[in-house]
Amino acid sequence: MTIGIIPGRMEASRFPGKPLADILGIPMIGHCYLRSRLARSLDDLVIATCNEEIREYAQSIGAPCIMTSADHPSASDRIAEAMILRENETGTRHDIVVLIQGDEPMVYPDMIDAAVEGLKKNSDAQVVNLIALIESLEDFEDPNEIKVVTDNRNRALYFSREPIPTRKKGVLDVPMRKQVCIIPYRRDYLIKFNETPRTPLEIVEGIDMNRALETGHIVQMVPTDRVTNSVDTEADLREVIELMRDDELRNQYSRKSDR
Repeated sequence: MTIGIIPGRMEASRFPGKPLADILGIPMIGHCYLRSRLARSLDDLVIATCNEEIREYAQSIGAPCIMTSADHPSASDRIAEAMILRENETGTRHDIVVLIQGDEPMVYPDMIDAAVEGLKKNSDAQVVNLIALIESLEDFEDPNEIKVVTDNRNRALYFSREPIPTRKKGVLDVPMRKQVCIIPYRRDYLIKFNETPRTPLEIVEGIDMNRALETGHIVQMVPTDRVTNSVDTEADLREVIELMRDDELRNQYSRKSDR
């Protein structure tokens, strides 16, 4: 059984309240849920939050919502608690737990399906990330974009907010690729991952996937051609609103007039 969990909290430092930010008549976390539930690979899908406002919205659209602690340091901690609470609630044990970021309102269901399939096909991997091409030098140098380099089997070697591999040695045509944050974990590894102390390279880079690499685990990367935009600021929100006006998938779940 595979469960998708969308974490969301109102206290984001750069954009407080962003899970409920309006995008063409639907709050951002609503787009994440309504799009994710179209994924064929998910047997269950819930929103995980510590905020009553988000719970009330989830109820209004019929989305299962798990109330979690407000003290979680990361999304992986929040989804682990939500997974256990959901298992206790339903009596169903999950084999795969998919972290679907609540600030990625342009997520496509086939991205989720590809990530889950990647974990099922790679039995020695404990976790999967999607990987996409970076289209511009500006994005390659942007510390908000998490860059990744891989081996010849698309297994992650290292994650960084710096431009990797470097272009400073005179080779300008380097592979520029980034992490896309749909992350399926094997259930028991998710619990083990959260019990493992933060590692030095994770702390230096501010990227928790380095914890998996530093402790000897395989992070399998699965390529995607989809272009999505995360929302970290109000400027990001304005850009996503314009991109989603003509989005065909939105028309499958929304009949409201654009605002």
